[in-house]
Amino acid sequence: MHQRAPAVFLWNDIVGGSSPDTTTRRFIFMKRGKKYQDAVKSFDKANQYDVAEAISLVKKNATAKFDETIELHIKTGCDGRHAEQQIRGAVVLPHGTGKTVKVLVFAKGVKLDEAQAAGADYVGGEELVPKIQNEGWLDFDVIVATPDMMGVVGRLGRVLGPKGLMPNPKAGTVTMDVTKAVQDIKAGKIEYRLDKANIVHVPVGKVSFTEEQLTDNVNTLIAAITKAKPASAKGQYYRSFTLASTMGPGVKLNVAKLV
Repeated sequence: MHQRAPAVFLWNDIVGGSSPDTTTRRFIFMKRGKKYQDAVKSFDKANQYDVAEAISLVKKNATAKFDETIELHIKTGCDGRHAEQQIRGAVVLPHGTGKTVKVLVFAKGVKLDEAQAAGADYVGGEELVPKIQNEGWLDFDVIVATPDMMGVVGRLGRVLGPKGLMPNPKAGTVTMDVTKAVQDIKAGKIEYRLDKANIVHVPVGKVSFTEEQLTDNVNTLIAAITKAKPASAKGQYYRSFTLASTMGPGVKLNVAKLV
């Protein structure tokens, strides 16, 4: 009787330390098959690499039959339990993430027309509440709302909140300028925030991207998160940077050369 290969928890591959919460685990559970083992042997996991070298290794070791997403995992010295040490914001990656993002806009009057003209996939108002609340409709990735619609959107907090879909002023998704918000999202704007383990997980592109495109995206993201450093943060802001594809092992980046 054959035993199933155990699911291996790859937390240490990404950031080291104690186990993460359930939300974070979905990024890092996988089986260690032969391809994965071969990938691990192809580089020194204890070494810290320059961005270009790390990207090259991650692309080389991405052997899945689909176009894997490449993510940057940033372990910080912040304590997200304190509101003043939270890291949250948004940045437009110069080459996008390679994912087609569906945008829903909550607005009224002329703002509905503006959102539609800007490329929003869905627009509407109060009539969308029962569709989301009662029918479970969630065929969108990002919600943009004008400030006067937040009372309506707020009623969906229990549905949208746990899924990370609530609009937020810091992320630029609560705004009267719906045209810019939608265009930025379609152009590759991504949100980042500290999770319960004090780590930021952000997609920076696909394996099919060129090394130059991925380098631009990584540098742009790090610059944005560096700028977002909380004033109350003490000690070492960045603990580690790890780059990994969906199914591949994590490659550590040289922190000293990034900041």
